[in-house]
Amino acid sequence: MSPHSARDAIAVLDFGSQYAQLIVRRIREAGVYAELFPWDADPAEVLALRPKGFVLSGGPASVYEPGAPSLPPYVLESGRPVLGICYGMQLLAHALGGRVAPAPAREYGRAEVEILEPEDPLWRGLPSPMAVWMSHGDRVEALPPGFRAMARSPNAPFASIGDPARRLYGVQFHPEVAHTPLGRELLRRFAVALCGCRPTWTPGAIAEEQIARIRERVGGERVLCAVSGGVDSTVTAVLVHRAVGEQLQCLFVDTGLLRRGEGEEVVAALRALGLPVAAVNAAEAFLEALRGVTDPEEKRVRIGHTFIAVFAEHARRLGPFRFLAQGTLYPDVIESRAPERRAAARIKTHHNVGGLPPDLSFELIEPLRYLFKDEVRALGAHLGIPEALLRRQPFPGPGLAVRCVGEVTWERLERLRAADAIVQEELARSGWAERAAQAFAVLLPVRSVGVMGDARTYEEVVAVRAVATEDFMTASWVPLPHELLDRIATRIVNEVPGVNRVLYDITNKPPATIEWE
Repeated sequence: MSPHSARDAIAVLDFGSQYAQLIVRRIREAGVYAELFPWDADPAEVLALRPKGFVLSGGPASVYEPGAPSLPPYVLESGRPVLGICYGMQLLAHALGGRVAPAPAREYGRAEVEILEPEDPLWRGLPSPMAVWMSHGDRVEALPPGFRAMARSPNAPFASIGDPARRLYGVQFHPEVAHTPLGRELLRRFAVALCGCRPTWTPGAIAEEQIARIRERVGGERVLCAVSGGVDSTVTAVLVHRAVGEQLQCLFVDTGLLRRGEGEEVVAALRALGLPVAAVNAAEAFLEALRGVTDPEEKRVRIGHTFIAVFAEHARRLGPFRFLAQGTLYPDVIESRAPERRAAARIKTHHNVGGLPPDLSFELIEPLRYLFKDEVRALGAHLGIPEALLRRQPFPGPGLAVRCVGEVTWERLERLRAADAIVQEELARSGWAERAAQAFAVLLPVRSVGVMGDARTYEEVVAVRAVATEDFMTASWVPLPHELLDRIATRIVNEVPGVNRVLYDITNKPPATIEWE
């Protein structure tokens, strides 16, 4: 059961849409709590949230095909408002006696809808025509009894349908995406005006609720929290510390794979927040584990095993502890085979510390388990965490090992740290650091011929990467000014021993990933 079942909420049923998480985020942005469930989740699990309304997501199936996801009976039986989006609208129409069929032409991209019911609470005051984003191959061709057209487009005579008496609505377009500029307002109206939800989902309310919950659960026991200096573990540690004070012990493991000065900066920043931090320098253990390894997946495995060994050793020294606090986020829960998403295939395991020895069987505390990254940052700001910590660029768990392509040695790490420091300095000085979600240097196991001081050189190559992204699922390379790239390249070649060539990566994600390994 969700810990938020006591507050006004909306249940979003996922029928396979790539935008399902966005629906939840948009509703939460309106101050209303929302949770995502597989369409075939146990009804008791969904109803335990006590939702005041349901949103049916889009999906790739056709409602008239055998085996297509169906509308769970409890949704209509509840008598609560329903909003169907794309496939969700077709499903609503199909279940209530309407007709859905392939559209004469697939509609994908920007469109405009004409509002036909301008006085309806969902549409009142919105402009007509209204810009929306369409993505569908089927359409509703005959309305169910009691429904009427709310909006239309040139390719969709029923771009929106509704039965206001029963508070049942559908939209053929996607209000959750940025390409539907007023879509957030539409979702807010559904949640607040039609469902009657109070907008109480605020950083202050989240902090108060989680601190009380942690305090009640922990009692007089001790809590261990692994901290990296990243946003998630920092906010988790501050929340737990606010709840139980000196019963918390933070553990920072310096793997030797961090950026220049990062270990000292992280520990100092966390201690400045009043957190009790034990710092461990385990660089030698990690370098020994990586000796001779060039395969990126093998690097990750060895780093993971080494981290667990180091963490377990120091947990025993600092312990005993009953609880382990982790910064697991809601997307991690959604993407993993967790109780909240039983029907989903496991994409990856997200536990910060997994595979611990049997004698270190902690009970997990995950106060961010139902939050998105932007909500975590807002919560951190409410808790008084400095902006510099909240806006730190994401850093891969294996650290510089996956940016030091090829074998990881201390000499090559120092070379990479020096090059990366130059990238960060020049981006910050020029004002371009704020325009990139991530920017970094990569050291390649490639040597090229150069000429320095009239002498031939044969040294390694550094690649520079800077990307812009909102969700890190896709990313675009940042067109840094040529003058800035020239300064970066000149400094790296002149100041970093062992490097004589600099490249700039102009590949988007996809087809590339953000990191090189």
